[in-house]
Amino acid sequence: MAFIDGFLAAVSNDRKDEYIAAAQQSWALFKDYGALAQRECWGADVPQGKVTSFPMAVKLQEGETVVFSWIEWPDRATRDACYATMETDPRWKDMQMPFDGQRMIYGGFEPIFEG
Repeated sequence: MAFIDGFLAAVSNDRKDEYIAAAQQSWALFKDYGALAQRECWGADVPQGKVTSFPMAVKLQEGETVVFSWIEWPDRATRDACYATMETDPRWKDMQMPFDGQRMIYGGFEPIFEG
């Protein structure tokens, strides 16, 4: 069964091109290790909430945009095997995250419905 990794991050608007380049670089690696798809989505209609919201979750600051992304894997084992290579494959060390990783939110999910 498929497995999905989801991510939220706050990215400075003036680093959008860097973010896209990093996403393209990471896709090459994820694809090498079996990922089926990767989507990177730049916030276009992400309202501030009163109790909770995407902007609140990433502690969005002035001049930043919420980015929502996900990676689709054929299964969790493939994803886990890929992530294990982050300590051994030097290509991962060459990657630069153009955002504050401490404010990134991520998790792995098992699909329960597909329409």
